Amino acid sequence: METRVAVLSIIVEDYEAANQLNELLHEYGQYIIGRMGIPYREKAINVICVAMDAPVDKINALTGALGRIPEITAKVICTRQ
Repeated sequence: METRVAVLSIIVEDYEAANQLNELLHEYGQYIIGRMGIPYREKAINVICVAMDAPVDKINALTGALGRIPEITAKVICTRQ
């Protein structure tokens, strides 16, 4: 199956959502290349960047699942091929 490299940007506005976020990232762990998290204490948010190499349907499924969690915003950018 064809895969694409993607960068998933996540903003967490409520620390309580972190458990659901981590469960989803663990579920898609086989596709994750790396992850970087930055706590921004002045705004009480966390900014997370996840690099993935996965089929497009898996990338979209993870992004959609994250977007359905209250207090989490997720956007993705993928390679063209």
